[in-house]
Amino acid sequence: MVVHSYKELIAYSQGLAGYEHGHALFVNCRGSSASRGDIQRVNQWLRGLPVPSVALGSGGDVVTSGFDMLAATEAELATVDAAVIARPKASAILVQTTRVTGELPIASALVVESLGYATLQAGSEFAAWLQRQPVRIPKLSATEQLMLGRSGSQLSITLNHPENRNALSVSMRDALTEAFTLVSTDHSIATVNVEGEGPCFSAGGDLSEFGSCQDVSEAHQIRQRCMPANALAMAADRYTFHLHGACIGAGIELPAFAGKVVAKPNTYFRLPEVDMGLIPGAGGCVSIPRRIGRQRTNWLAITGIELNAETALAWGLIDAVMD
Repeated sequence: MVVHSYKELIAYSQGLAGYEHGHALFVNCRGSSASRGDIQRVNQWLRGLPVPSVALGSGGDVVTSGFDMLAATEAELATVDAAVIARPKASAILVQTTRVTGELPIASALVVESLGYATLQAGSEFAAWLQRQPVRIPKLSATEQLMLGRSGSQLSITLNHPENRNALSVSMRDALTEAFTLVSTDHSIATVNVEGEGPCFSAGGDLSEFGSCQDVSEAHQIRQRCMPANALAMAADRYTFHLHGACIGAGIELPAFAGKVVAKPNTYFRLPEVDMGLIPGAGGCVSIPRRIGRQRTNWLAITGIELNAETALAWGLIDAVMD
């Protein structure tokens, strides 16, 4: 791992020195200072970088604002280095996506996320992950996977497939889309409470269905028609999500759109998609940066670290921790 200086970065951005692209760009920003013009030029140059950029420094430092990720220590740099080496394509497409999604309306940002996801669905890293997976038999539910209850102007939505850890299967996805669309079109619904039955809110995508769609362009079109995120975002301020246990992938990507997210102390969060050769594809490249910023979002997704409820609250990923 080569760690550059911010002075070198200024030279790269001015075309005064050539930069040879590796799997990521690491820059020591500690004690660095620069003019406003140099910082703007560097940040613009970083936006076009085809690989992740990682600053060694502290949050709130203006010279680190344009980087994709921020590391506080050399050990954290090494962690990112190893993760990007393991999944260079997914890591690159993730940061290219999050550079853009924060500046777009939510609907447009979700299209960009889906296109990035589709690109990786056809890629070698996802194919290699699929080959390593055991055969999984879909777990069918004997009851309705989604339960709705209405009391006056209040609507309750309960994910009700605990045998499958409330995974976002095709059937669960379609049911959520229908429910969220109802909310967005029925203005007599003032508040919506969403929770999950069983030991966890949601363990994310249904792994038994991964790789089942061979036409990635068709998969993209399906996401545009059927993904719950768009309908949820249309009435986000009316929602409160109540989380507990594992909230993996889609299990936090969707709640992050809500006006309020409450979690029990045993709740934990993880974004595993990059390790699978993908990027968050249930809206996480849009919703999570809007809560915690793109640098922390990229960090969560690329390193795959597990975040507890206390840290999630401190970061702003959730709004309260309650028993």
